[in-house]
Order: sequence, then C-alpha cells, then structure tokens
Amino acid sequence: MISIGSLLPSDRPAWEELFRAYIDFYQRTEPDEMYAAAWREFEKDVRMHALGARLDGRLVGITHFLFHPSTSAPDRDVCYLQDLFTAEEARGRGVARALIEAVTEEAGRRGCGRVYWNTHESNATARRLYDKVAENKGFVRYQIDLP
Repeated sequence: MISIGSLLPSDRPAWEELFRAYIDFYQRTEPDEMYAAAWREFEKDVRMHALGARLDGRLVGITHFLFHPSTSAPDRDVCYLQDLFTAEEARGRGVARALIEAVTEEAGRRGCGRVYWNTHESNATARRLYDKVAENKGFVRYQIDLP
C-alpha cells in the first residue's frame, strides 16, 4: 500500500538520496548547498512544496511542486510539478501515479486551473505514465541559464 504525505524531519536523509538520484538521472551536478536550501524551503512549505511516497513505511518517491499565477488565467493560479522521482526498486508499483494524483488534488484544493510539468523527450518510461494521466500539449522548452 502506497501512502502519500508531507515530508518529516526524519525523512531528510532518504529524501536527499532520492533527490540526488533524480539529479543524477538528468546528468546534472548540484552543490551540496542546493540540497540544503531546497530542504529548508520544503520545511517552510510556503513557496516550494514537497510530498513523499512510502511503501511499507519507507520513503520511495518524492515530488516537488509550486504554485504561481498565469497570464492566461489571471484569476486562478497554476501548479508546476517540478521534480518527480521514484526509487528504482519501487518503479512500476504506482508510486509516481500516486504522487501526481496527490499534487493534482492539492492544486484542486487551492483552486488552480491546471497542473503541468516537463520531462526529457528520452524519458520513455515516465512518458508512458504521463501519456496516461495527462495530455501532451506539444510544447518544446527553451532555457537560458543565468550566472
């Protein structure tokens, strides 16, 4: 049985292990301070939010998300699901789907107009799930990194 809930202070080591695996998956390297700063924000639960998925009491999945205004719906915020990761040994058991559903439910409670996210085009495993739970609107993301 999968349980979804807020991260607890005791989840910090397991959360970081999962988040580092997520960052590694996308072949990125981040400084240790990024993990510390993100955790502080999740503890505040004001600007950035996090949920964890547990199987048999063990943290096996995480998601990070935030709410922001949208010019196309100025009277309703939208929810950006920024990060989603499931431990390898828990994949295929509904963890990612449960996390997406939990974020969607929270966005609905807050009156958001939509939930959206990005993934790399090569992430075929995740895209099989995403194609079942959401609509691919066909957008291509461009990015400018600032110093």
